Amino acid sequence: MLGILGILVSLLLLIVLAYRGWNVILVAPICALVGLLLGDFDAPILATYTQVFMPALGNYLIKFFPLFLLGAVFGKLMDDSGCARTIAHQIVEWTGKERAIIAIILACGVLTYGGVSLFVVAFAVFPVAIQMFREGGLPKRLIPATIALGSFTFTMSALPGSPAIQNAIPMPYFHTDAFAAPGLGLVAGIVMFVCGSLWLMLRARRARAAGEGFGDDASPAAAGAPAATPLGEMPSFAVAITPVILVLAINFVFSKYVIPELDTAYLATPKYGKTTVAAVGGTWAIIVAMLTACVVLIALTWKRFQSVRQSLTDGTLGSMLPILNVGSEVAYGGVIASLAAFAIIKDWLMGLTDNPVVGLAIIVNVLAGITGSASGGMSIALQAVGQQYLDLAQAAGLSPQILHRVAALASGGLDALPHNGAVITLLAICGLNHRQSYFDIFMVAVAFPLLAMVLVIILNGLFGTF
Repeated sequence: MLGILGILVSLLLLIVLAYRGWNVILVAPICALVGLLLGDFDAPILATYTQVFMPALGNYLIKFFPLFLLGAVFGKLMDDSGCARTIAHQIVEWTGKERAIIAIILACGVLTYGGVSLFVVAFAVFPVAIQMFREGGLPKRLIPATIALGSFTFTMSALPGSPAIQNAIPMPYFHTDAFAAPGLGLVAGIVMFVCGSLWLMLRARRARAAGEGFGDDASPAAAGAPAATPLGEMPSFAVAITPVILVLAINFVFSKYVIPELDTAYLATPKYGKTTVAAVGGTWAIIVAMLTACVVLIALTWKRFQSVRQSLTDGTLGSMLPILNVGSEVAYGGVIASLAAFAIIKDWLMGLTDNPVVGLAIIVNVLAGITGSASGGMSIALQAVGQQYLDLAQAAGLSPQILHRVAALASGGLDALPHNGAVITLLAICGLNHRQSYFDIFMVAVAFPLLAMVLVIILNGLFGTF
């Protein structure tokens, strides 16, 4: 009992410190130490740090560092070249300023589905959103939820082929690719998009009926942002959208046709980790797609960069903090998972249902909610129980693809609770606080994604994986 209490205390400490802005890289080992001291008095502290915590961190970096690196570099190139802003403005022109909410959702969705970091998208789209919401008399407090719906819901966990890290993490565990369960993913994405859009438009209509206007437009992001480049100096839409299309197209072609045809028998040797192409092929496809898109983007917009070298450097450095943050959370989970008390909790959660799909959804959601991180919570869960649920699913005749899709969807449910880093950052960019905007963020980034996940599980039970 004391061991379980120790785990809960350490988790609560991690949540509180993360919510208050403490760096997770620093506090994760401290919180792991708290759980260790309360849960296992005899455990060697230094050995646990060097032999459990650090290897778990290192293993995460080994698996996913290329994806974080290329994603951050691609996002920085899209931002510095003006391509991200071009896409946002073009979508606004197509939809019309009277449909500001839909326009911002679509702009964020296109950019994130094409591989641009949600943080880059938030900074790129926020100035456009401010202008549109002000002109339309829409409450500024709805901007964070609008950006959240387009940036970290359906394009992050539902749409097949998304290069988001949340869609990549399940691949080595379930030997799938980014297009796992495409039909169910599309259904989930449509549910999130439609429900979220209708909710935000309903909230806007109610605010207008109550006489609420745009409100104060002062924000830290707007005040500290550099002057925007005139639209006439931006790349054309055709140029801007080409790298985004390449990411999706190359990812699909390599996942489905090129990599499966390669002679990869050498992967079974100890030199290459005794693995299979099914375990690493999905990651290879995303690496090739993102790398190609970066090269093409630079070639098409070379003269628009102040310094390509600086953009590449900034993008590279920008990848370090996110992956170390998530890796530290995963390492924290590795320490907690090594405790005897965690086995009791895991067995209790797994005992809630005999259905491996439902069980996986519960565990990933719980851990994503506790850590406030979709990728961190899912990584902890899959390291702890991924193989067990894969075995259970195969024994039940279920496709590993449904495990991939449900794990991704579950990671994007309870992760967006108030202590989530993306939520806190988004509110800071918009110059708003939780009291003003979090309720709508909760609806579009927690409630509707959970609804979509439940629907996918039901449809899979009725019709199988499609």
